[in-house]
Amino acid sequence: MTKLTSEALFERSKLVSPGGVHSPVRSFKGLGRPPVFFKKAHGSRLVSVEGKEYIDFCMSFGPLILGHRDPEVQEAVLEMIHTAWSFGACEMYSLELAEWITNEISFVEKLRFVSSGTEAVMSALRVARAATGRQKVLKFDGCYHGHVDSLLVKSGSGLAGEASSSSAGVSENVASETLVIPLDDDQALETVFAERGHEIAVVVIEPLPANYGLLIQRKDFLQKMVGLARKHGALVMFDEVISGFRVALGGMAELLSIKPDLVCYGKVIGGGFPVGCYGGKKEIMDLVAPLGPVYQAGTLSANPVGMRAGLRTLQKMKRLDGWKQLRCTGEIFSHELTKVFEKYKPTLSVSHFGSLFWIHNKRAQTIRRVDQIPEGQGEAFRSLFLACLEQGVYLAPNAYEVGFLSMAHSAADLEKTVDVVRRHFS
Repeated sequence: MTKLTSEALFERSKLVSPGGVHSPVRSFKGLGRPPVFFKKAHGSRLVSVEGKEYIDFCMSFGPLILGHRDPEVQEAVLEMIHTAWSFGACEMYSLELAEWITNEISFVEKLRFVSSGTEAVMSALRVARAATGRQKVLKFDGCYHGHVDSLLVKSGSGLAGEASSSSAGVSENVASETLVIPLDDDQALETVFAERGHEIAVVVIEPLPANYGLLIQRKDFLQKMVGLARKHGALVMFDEVISGFRVALGGMAELLSIKPDLVCYGKVIGGGFPVGCYGGKKEIMDLVAPLGPVYQAGTLSANPVGMRAGLRTLQKMKRLDGWKQLRCTGEIFSHELTKVFEKYKPTLSVSHFGSLFWIHNKRAQTIRRVDQIPEGQGEAFRSLFLACLEQGVYLAPNAYEVGFLSMAHSAADLEKTVDVVRRHFS
């Protein structure tokens, strides 16, 4: 029997899928080697088709806050698989998860489950436009909101906030519906509202931008954004697909003491299965069909397996006060990495927030905007990533992706990782 190898599987994949992958970051583009193909996962570990184990700090890009195949979640999943896979009809499992979320999050009075974060954002934008009767959306450079056409845009030139497409296939007309300004720029925020505030339906932001590095925002900047939006009659939408139920039970909204009009969740709420949702104030959400005129539907929305996995994940995190534990773990891990960098590689640094961390070229001040990321980020990361991979540590395979800690990461996992980094630079 021919032995499976990642390289051979990648060659086969390129014949049937664009770039050999089903999401671009998986391709290891720019890293000088083919991606690793995995066959198993458990706890904090991934196992490649070659049989090599890796400590996983990607954690499926965030959903696996308890780790891979947590025993309690697995029990709920297997029970559901032996009960039903999909209904396409009303069932009790989504009701239980929806009740749990709305009971815990005061500003989420009603919600609608979908199958991804992108779908949640796309649907919430439609609702916001219907609620306000306006067309423009304001977003920020450095925030990613899925591959919705109107949000795959970047800053343009000319009028305040004018945008241009950042992807082929997005028309100029669609791109023109979105205004884009920098993060952490009070003057740009004031200017765009002064000039275009009467056109803006909704301001959408990752309150903890974590798709282009970890760009931790000032609370007073976010409060100013909310105040200006409400002054000008625009809604506020928090995209908490990454931060929701990961940095705290109530996400960044809880930590900031801000109640957005709409919120989008994903990743953690599915416990490792494809689940997203959007929710908010009752009077806004009641605009969604069948009650209101905003149409949105999905064949596999509220899939029962994902509903059960998500509920069991959230229940366990609350029972263990897992967010507090992960904040402590993140603090210790980042501190130990920082000591290594200061001694052996002072040009590197690590930013962290709760269970998220990002290794980057050093800068004197906190990096809050994409144009503040120091040059050479890609090359610095490439060297570290390949060294870690060789020694059985799997980081997210992109210089601008953050890493994720889970409840499954042990002290020994973290110590080994720090030691791998130390040996690489010493």
